[in-house]
Amino acid sequence: MAVPEDKGTAVAPPGEELAGLDALERQAPARRRAGRLAASAWPKLAAVGLVLLVWQIVVWTGWRPDYVLPGPLPVLARLWEDLLSGELIKATGITLGRAATGYALALVIGTTIGVAVARRPFLRTAVASAVTGLQTMPSIAWFPLAILLFKLGEGAILFVVVLGAAPSIANGVISGVDHVPPLLLKAGRAMGARGVPFYRHILLPAALPGFVAGLKQGWAFAWRSLMAGELLVILASRPSLGVRLQFSRELSDAEGLLATMLVVLLIGIVVDAIGFGAVERTIRRNRGLIDHPA
Repeated sequence: MAVPEDKGTAVAPPGEELAGLDALERQAPARRRAGRLAASAWPKLAAVGLVLLVWQIVVWTGWRPDYVLPGPLPVLARLWEDLLSGELIKATGITLGRAATGYALALVIGTTIGVAVARRPFLRTAVASAVTGLQTMPSIAWFPLAILLFKLGEGAILFVVVLGAAPSIANGVISGVDHVPPLLLKAGRAMGARGVPFYRHILLPAALPGFVAGLKQGWAFAWRSLMAGELLVILASRPSLGVRLQFSRELSDAEGLLATMLVVLLIGIVVDAIGFGAVERTIRRNRGLIDHPA
């Protein structure tokens, strides 16, 4: 007896069915990535909104007059005007250029010192305490010496930025090496790793989390040192963010002052979230501490 054909249901060929499943699998990671991005973005946006709300409430209380403490809307409007004029963008570029140069020098110096002393007990005893002492010194305390050595110039600013960041980076290397499991080092030596290959393939990759933490802390010290330097060393031909802060204070331009402060804050947040945050997440993911993206 023949089975009647069901004309109401269309059966897709096997190839098309698999193609549809593949398309769903390709779309799923994109949806998950979008979901993770939204999940990580909304707390930051909520925090920004909360800060703006608290700021506006303080203004409404009349604690200070508007010309001393303007509200968020006038400051954001001023920020937009300064961006359109190009002056704020130019100042930001000068400051970021100094930050990149000083931090790069600190990275080379700090990493070299950290690698040199981390596995040598005599050098570590002699140098590590001095590095920690340099790290605890306020950056502002270096400026009299910096101005004496380099006058009121770019060298004075870079000198303080390097001294602010390099000790933290060196301590990050040392701390990372201290937390490397001895069994891993023994395994590397048993496999024949000696000299530069031992540092390159065994020690430094294992110490990477501590090193990145030192890099992050070094950036924070470098950024703060740079802002202090630009407030003290003012170069007329180099209108940086620090110069704008100082001139706004002298002219009692509260809106311009707060607008520049917002830019300084935003740069710090972006560098931490996009730069160091991404590196830390990659390291944790590669070490199995967080799930791999599907």
